[in-house]
Amino acid sequence: MNLIPIRRALVPGIAALALALTACGSDDSEGGSGDAADLSGELSIGGASSQESAQNAWIVGFSEIAPDVVVNYDPTGSGTGRENFVSGGFPIAGSDAYLTDDEGELTDAKEQCGGEVIEVPNYVSPIAVIFNVPGVEDLNLTPETLGGIFAGKITKWNDPAIVETNADADLPDADITPVHRADDSGTTENFTSYLDAVATDAWGAGVLETWPAEYGGEAGDGTSGLVQVVTQNENTIGYADASQAGGLGQANIAVGDEFVAPSAEAAAKILDVSPRVEGRDAGDLAFELDHTTTEAGTYPIVLTSYLLACPTYEDAATADLVKAYMEYIVSDEGQEQGSAEAGSAPLSDELQSEVQTIIEGISAR
Repeated sequence: MNLIPIRRALVPGIAALALALTACGSDDSEGGSGDAADLSGELSIGGASSQESAQNAWIVGFSEIAPDVVVNYDPTGSGTGRENFVSGGFPIAGSDAYLTDDEGELTDAKEQCGGEVIEVPNYVSPIAVIFNVPGVEDLNLTPETLGGIFAGKITKWNDPAIVETNADADLPDADITPVHRADDSGTTENFTSYLDAVATDAWGAGVLETWPAEYGGEAGDGTSGLVQVVTQNENTIGYADASQAGGLGQANIAVGDEFVAPSAEAAAKILDVSPRVEGRDAGDLAFELDHTTTEAGTYPIVLTSYLLACPTYEDAATADLVKAYMEYIVSDEGQEQGSAEAGSAPLSDELQSEVQTIIEGISAR
């Protein structure tokens, strides 16, 4: 059996990285994927670094059913992933933020795809507020306190706002060092979307994919880089996909009258109370997350990551590989593998069925 290598690009964002196909799958002009075991070729995709652990697991799992296909996932970050998708560099991209027309991305993506664009959730995970404070294992934070910390307004670990919700913690008289993403990040966008929704005054910077320089703090490149900064430096606090938090502390966040810890189950609940983005095409399943929910047991800082793809591709070889790999990711096996290896929440049965129907329609032009 051939193992599928995971190759990381030396220069993220260069379209030439993206697709090298030598597929020998179906010659059907409609691009039907047929039996994945009959496919061969190379599929180079990338995007959200939060999906890296899950993508590594999916790549290994996919190799079991398509041993002659090489899949490479380059965790360039959501912003670069979307740029490469829109330019035609990545036939599939992972993004922690759905496409919008704030900078024309949605329109450009539709133009690249020759019509509509596929945008489906494939990975739901809590964004953990990670911390490294000696002697502190449990930490309860309200939205206002969290916003104040990351805005640089709350600067000491023994600030009264933190002490109030952590009476039993031995909080040090030490400076807080907030850590943020250095790159354009969908995780940052989801995190600041939460702060903007529930702690508008304390946060004050709005929803951002790029961290505001005036707020200071330390920075890490990508999810792994941010986690590394927090791990290596005491009295730090940051935000990262919970699957990559390692042994760091993870704060409980106030929701209604309780403090909720990050977990896949608690994160998944937010999709049940969140509406879809209005005015989207049938294959575009973007969600407006309801960060203000007070639903019991719901963790409110959630990363809903998407797969971006086209309904049609120029050739059947590309369509076959894209369709087969995406079908695997959203299959029962793929979703269970993502949950086991990366801590993501499996899609609900109803949403999974809807996503599978969209992917089944991928074909050649």
